[in-house]
Amino acid sequence: MPSTLLPDRAVLKVTGDDHVSFLHGLITNDVEHLGNDEARFSGLLSPQGKILFDFFVVRHGDTHFIDAPKAQADALLKRLTMYKLRAKVDVADVSDKTAAGAIWGEDAAAWAKANGGLAYADPRLPELGSRILISAAAAPAVTATPEDYAAHRIALAVPEGGADYAFSDAFPHEACFDFLHGMDFKKGCFVGQEVVSRMQHRGTARTRVLSVTASADLPEGGADIVAGGFPVGRLGSVYGAHGVALARIDRVRDALAKGLALTVGAADVDLTVPHWATYSLEPEPAGDAA
Repeated sequence: MPSTLLPDRAVLKVTGDDHVSFLHGLITNDVEHLGNDEARFSGLLSPQGKILFDFFVVRHGDTHFIDAPKAQADALLKRLTMYKLRAKVDVADVSDKTAAGAIWGEDAAAWAKANGGLAYADPRLPELGSRILISAAAAPAVTATPEDYAAHRIALAVPEGGADYAFSDAFPHEACFDFLHGMDFKKGCFVGQEVVSRMQHRGTARTRVLSVTASADLPEGGADIVAGGFPVGRLGSVYGAHGVALARIDRVRDALAKGLALTVGAADVDLTVPHWATYSLEPEPAGDAA
């Protein structure tokens, strides 16, 4: 029953009379209807619809916490501060007081109660388990490492910003926000909404997340996935012989139809669609667009 703290995460605290409507109008998901100790996976986009930041928003009483990549925390804090203008909103980095972590395969609520923390279901995928927020001064009874959690996430082919897609470069659909419950198109406007709504309704996302497997350990992330001498995608997170990639679905489909080998460096790899997604690598019927 693994549990671990995640030192690569930061925690921001958002309060104030206007903070719920403030967040709701900026980010890709609905926070106005969050229940207590519930979370949403979400992003803050550029006006062009690219992912600038991704994070979890957790409601706890009259406060919302943001569990975000530590490398992005300062920039996210500055961006939120820039947007708040005269709104009654306070945003603070409380990572020195509050740590983030993950639990999978055990009773998260019982663990949180025993260790004095807050647990919430990971909103992206049930198999990921739960996330936790706990006092940074605590010494909780963890039973795993951050590397164990990474292996668990990679086995499920769930992408992570910064590792599997570059911030400021990827659209939410390319990172599968639509399958991992990171967007709500019924909530009204948010920054970049027109672009991603158009992509949603037209079905124009060509780059998607794929699971990567090999017969031996994969090289480090960042390498191109190649078919017939041409890149079809890029390897992201890796753990042993398993990895996550962002790839052009049309190019992978074409390579498979032609019987071309898919390689990363000298290694042959298999690319498959994650079980939680519904796009396909099967050949499209004649006459359909690629």
